[in-house]
Amino acid sequence: MKPPLSSSPFSSSIFRNIRLSSLLLILLPFFVLVIILYSEEFSCIYSQQQNSISRNIKKNKQKLPFAIGETKEGCDVFNGRWVWDEKRPLYEESACPYIQPQLTCQEHGRPDKDYQHWRWQPHDCSLPSFNATLMLETLRGKKMLFVGDSLNRGQFVSMVCLVHRLIPENAESMETVGNFDIFTIKDYNATIEFYWAPFLLESNSDHPEKHRIQERVVRKGSINAHGKYWKGADIIVLNTYLWWMRGPNFNILQGSFDDEVKDIVEVSTEKAYRMAMKSMLRWIKKNMDPKKTRVFFTSMSPSHEKSVEWGGEPNKNCYNETKMIEDSNYWGSDSRKSIMQVIGKTFSESKVPISFLNITQLSSYRKDAHTMIYKKQWTKLTPQQLANPFSYADCVHWCLPGLQDTWNELLFTKLFYP
Repeated sequence: MKPPLSSSPFSSSIFRNIRLSSLLLILLPFFVLVIILYSEEFSCIYSQQQNSISRNIKKNKQKLPFAIGETKEGCDVFNGRWVWDEKRPLYEESACPYIQPQLTCQEHGRPDKDYQHWRWQPHDCSLPSFNATLMLETLRGKKMLFVGDSLNRGQFVSMVCLVHRLIPENAESMETVGNFDIFTIKDYNATIEFYWAPFLLESNSDHPEKHRIQERVVRKGSINAHGKYWKGADIIVLNTYLWWMRGPNFNILQGSFDDEVKDIVEVSTEKAYRMAMKSMLRWIKKNMDPKKTRVFFTSMSPSHEKSVEWGGEPNKNCYNETKMIEDSNYWGSDSRKSIMQVIGKTFSESKVPISFLNITQLSSYRKDAHTMIYKKQWTKLTPQQLANPFSYADCVHWCLPGLQDTWNELLFTKLFYP
């Protein structure tokens, strides 16, 4: 006869497990309740800490000079697309007497005007409209200074044209003094100025008119040769790129231009450019008060010298181009990515307060916006040139009004809504 089931060790184990399971079932709701209560408490404490940190960050965050607001969080104003805008241009070419004759495309016979009607639209927000009144009031008693090459001069002229319409005719003036072009706004005791320094550092191309030199040389550590004239600016916009592009290497002068025997070494263009960026950042740190002044650096302005890069014919360029490039990933070889990397690395390693105006990609799409052949020609064109407009088309500079007004809209945004 078999023993009773209850007397089996195996069955005893089963009953114990059943009793334990029953106990766990009874206690489980209690444990769940405790976890919920404590998790809510921990969540509340964590939230309070995060809010406190956020408040402290906002409280301790130093307000940048001239800032009156902020752009939408997470918005990259340099990432977007061009959209047609019937309300543009922001001014008429004929209404602004300060545009140089090498930028007045309509006056020199350009037949189309579509290039004037495009507006930059960031993907995740909108640019604030350029407010000339706000800009003028901000500049009251102050100096805004553009420093660099002819591309920066174009941005300077664009800024003058954008505010010009609000200034009474006899309350403004433009004069050239040495390397300076100075636009004076008398009623505001303000100036908007441009200073010619294509390398920022001292070079053999520093003369404001006689600077077309084939063998370009830059003197190492010489930014004060020009920088001493920049002091006192309340807003300064710097650029340098195009003049460095003379091949893979560049000539750097170790001593002085006055030395009878000059010590010139050849280094990679990237190394030479890095030297200039570091010199610029050191000068800003030493001479610009971040509580009172704002410093901007404009990235490389693209050229469109090779139409094969956007699917055009060989041996052609921007001449006669009236449509923009639609490929959002387009990046021409004239905008050297290695130089962009030098800028990114040098700026990221520095704590110097400088705002970066990244105009390169958005300008790369605009093969339609160059002056081409529609400008004053400083030398008489040969019959061969006249027979082949591609041979003398300017695919570096930009018509005004046009693309560079957008550069100033971005500058306006970063100045007032950083």
